[in-house]
Amino acid sequence: MSKISTAVIPVAGFGTRFLPVAKSVPKELLPILDRPLLQILVEEIVAAGITKIVFVVSSGKEAIRNHFSPAPALEKKLAASGQQKLLTEIQKISQLADFEFVEQVEMLGDGHAILQAQTKVTDDNFLVVFGDELIFGEPSKELLSVFNAKQSAVVGLQKVAPTELENFGVVAVDSDFAIQKFVEKPKPEEAPSDLAIVGKYIVPQKIFNILKQHPSASGEIRLIDALAILAQTEKVFGKVLTGKRFDCGQAAGWLAANFFAAEADPQIAKALKKN
Repeated sequence: MSKISTAVIPVAGFGTRFLPVAKSVPKELLPILDRPLLQILVEEIVAAGITKIVFVVSSGKEAIRNHFSPAPALEKKLAASGQQKLLTEIQKISQLADFEFVEQVEMLGDGHAILQAQTKVTDDNFLVVFGDELIFGEPSKELLSVFNAKQSAVVGLQKVAPTELENFGVVAVDSDFAIQKFVEKPKPEEAPSDLAIVGKYIVPQKIFNILKQHPSASGEIRLIDALAILAQTEKVFGKVLTGKRFDCGQAAGWLAANFFAAEADPQIAKALKKN
């Protein structure tokens, strides 16, 4: 049975929906309460058993590398001032997994971003998680559960309202939840279902060759196109993920995620009620 130990997280985009703040601060490091969004994603991935994480970054996103690297000066200061609890919390960040970084020089689509990680991925299959899609729950464990049972590619899904379908890739599935059709951003009346792709996948090594050979008519290399091609020769399963989802790549979704997390924290929720 194939075992998955590697995740690829594309975080190279310019964050245009979060400008001007994304000009200097990677949107993936914006906080959900007191933790960066990206750290929350990494912790969720690691909890599922992943031991190696490959970040696909771009120039100007050195802060991501810095966040997941040791900080000797800060750690020394915390130790000297007796802040042991905070020191432990800071030290554990760089120890969560084996972190590797590759650069995407040109922005030629999400599939192109994944291609940059090819030399770093040695597993037969690997996890892909996009850096602005937050689901409070255990989505990586849920995907891996399906993969372990089926030993095939798996696409994370959630049901969305008809008015939102044109913002997503949408799929049709059979009774076994094998995907029969992929449609990119359909109009509501043309959507094959209400099942939307939510930026979390398990894919095989062969996806790299498909991505290389099949750019779209616009020249972009897109993962949804590669998955549609893969589904012609082998089964690609969908998994409806539980947990509350937020699109943290834009201000409203990020703010809503903070409200949700605040309400779930007893101390913060109590403090908010006083104000």
